[in-house]
Amino acid sequence: MSTPLRLGVVGTGYWADVTHAASAVAAPSWQLSAVWGRDAAKAEALAARHGAPHAGTDFDAFLAQVDAVTFAVPPHLQAELALRAIEAGKHVALEKPIAVSASDAERLVEASTAHGVASVVLFTMLYDPRVRTVIAQARAGREWTGGAGLWLGSALNDENPFNTPWRHEKGGLWDLGPHALSVLWTTLGPIRAVRAVAGAGDLVHLVFEHDGGRTSTASMTLRAPDPADGFSTVLWGPSGREDVTVDDVDAGAAFVLAYEELAEQIRSGERNHPFDVRFGRDIVGALASAEAQLATQAKETSR
Repeated sequence: MSTPLRLGVVGTGYWADVTHAASAVAAPSWQLSAVWGRDAAKAEALAARHGAPHAGTDFDAFLAQVDAVTFAVPPHLQAELALRAIEAGKHVALEKPIAVSASDAERLVEASTAHGVASVVLFTMLYDPRVRTVIAQARAGREWTGGAGLWLGSALNDENPFNTPWRHEKGGLWDLGPHALSVLWTTLGPIRAVRAVAGAGDLVHLVFEHDGGRTSTASMTLRAPDPADGFSTVLWGPSGREDVTVDDVDAGAAFVLAYEELAEQIRSGERNHPFDVRFGRDIVGALASAEAQLATQAKETSR
């Protein structure tokens, strides 16, 4: 068996602990080698829980201990640190969204191309075998006319581990939007235009135009009541309806698969993963367009 590759985790929060680090330990091709965080004690504690030999707050020292980096930090911080990692020649597993501006996302693409690094973006649902089957059917020619996603999250409710400052600032559009878009994009075709309408709070309704004239919709919020919490996506076409599994995905198993596919790219030298940094950039572009429309609507409403 090949020598394990060295993976480092950036971040020390809940998701870094239960998914990023735990999946790194479980992935056959990897050894969890280092943890970076802004709080040294938290980084050391996370490293100790998962058996990583290195931990600290010095990012350059952290990079020296790894072959690749998986990120579990807010997207604006990820964009900054991932650029440094890529420029140091490190391969990357990026959280969604990869950034919160089209320009930052483009910089990550340009750097990854210039430095020849492999990348995957951790769109959790796209690494679930049931979702992969639907994607494969679409690529094989199964015809869909449209689709709809309903993403009702309760992350901003009290005591939720995902109740974090960046989610309060960016809302469901940027947290759940990447999941919603990634599923519709990979089954109905690339999204060429988006129209956005705001609801109450962070509730957003989106209408997408895909290649080939197909259309779809998605609604999302992080402030749904706990009893309403849940995600769904349905596709429809000449052969009927297809409920896409998006609500009971095993995130740990999904991340293990993503890490293994990253390792395969590194060892083969190929840089053509379908869910790499370029796909992440395309998703950010659509979300940024929606955000700009919502900002314009808010200004007009306030006049």
